[in-house]
Amino acid sequence: MKTILLIAYLAFFALRFLFHWVLTILNMNQALKEKDTLPPFLEGRIGQEEYLRSQAYNRRSGNFGLISFAAGSVVTLIILLTGFPGILDNFTAMLFKGSLVQGIAYIFLFSLIPDLAGLPFEVYRQFVIEEEFGFNKMTGPLWLTDKIKEILVSLIISIPLLALLFFFMDRTGDFWWFYGWLFFSFFQLFLSLLYPTVIAPLFNKFTPLEEGELRERLNDLAQECGFKTKGIFLMDGSRRSGHSNAYFTGLGRTKRIVLFDTLVEKLTTDELAAVLAHEIGHYKKKHILKSLAASFAVSLGVFYLLSLALNWLPLFEAFSFSRTSYHGILVILMFFSSPFTYFLTPLLSRISRKNEYQADAYALKITKGTDALQEGLIKLNRDNLSNLTPHKTYSAFYYSHPPLRERWDALEREKKEL
Repeated sequence: MKTILLIAYLAFFALRFLFHWVLTILNMNQALKEKDTLPPFLEGRIGQEEYLRSQAYNRRSGNFGLISFAAGSVVTLIILLTGFPGILDNFTAMLFKGSLVQGIAYIFLFSLIPDLAGLPFEVYRQFVIEEEFGFNKMTGPLWLTDKIKEILVSLIISIPLLALLFFFMDRTGDFWWFYGWLFFSFFQLFLSLLYPTVIAPLFNKFTPLEEGELRERLNDLAQECGFKTKGIFLMDGSRRSGHSNAYFTGLGRTKRIVLFDTLVEKLTTDELAAVLAHEIGHYKKKHILKSLAASFAVSLGVFYLLSLALNWLPLFEAFSFSRTSYHGILVILMFFSSPFTYFLTPLLSRISRKNEYQADAYALKITKGTDALQEGLIKLNRDNLSNLTPHKTYSAFYYSHPPLRERWDALEREKKEL
């Protein structure tokens, strides 16, 4: 049975690898086909030189993405085929006394391998590719400081999470999966409340918008929409990158709108108001709550499946473990499940794109059918060197946001119905 499970895993692994490569190559070929042809709706809005630069950036990123993906796949195969999961399990069992301490240490040490293997690629992307196209604002010391912070935050969060999860698995009988799921769900909610005010400020500076025309306009818009928030904040994204964005974060009293300082520099007041209306649209359409509810439902199913697999020795043996264990089943889930979950990507992407269309429609209604959102989206895509001509299959599979051309067309249709 363990051989059959290993072969099934390798088959899905190979299928995911080939699928990703084919889609990426299709996407890059699409860009080559249209490298000299500016989409008609962008004429007069994006210059030919800017268009060619975005094409070059996406070709460069695409090629590098294929290399880094291949390298990551090789690392995973080496880990699996050398029996490393079982070797590390035996090593940590000798080194640490007690299943709780060993389990936490095992997961931490195991996670270091793919993280360390990915570091050279992360550094190259940040300090070579992003630098080449003028996006990198990061210094070496700042990058290193961020990494140290990420490790510390990860430890502070994961150690109590794993300890309590192991407690439920060990002490609450056959229904541990339900109690574990309840705890995990509450922990997820707690982090959602904590992130905007405690975790995010460890990495970026968030300041309320200064008094003036922009702040007054955005506050009036929020009030008009009936959107109560702890504030609209400016984030110092320019410390690390030239990319720009805006996002909605938090729940309840901690919810806030965050605008990158790079975004505020590039968009007009009307365009920023339209962007804010889009973010409020996500709240009004209950996208955050729906995502949380879906996440809770999926995690419930995952916990139940874990309970079924926890004592299935052939599954552990397929990944070179000699015994069943709490940390073993979590590692199998966290590090070896992606070849199977990968094929859910287009479904998740489609749901996300649907939400984006709804938020766009809401923003268009609030801004009374003006061109502000469309013009703002063009500037965002232009300045971020987004792929303006992605392959339809690639974008349908991977894009959480609709391509610019599709968003533009959808907004044009919405205008006719207003």
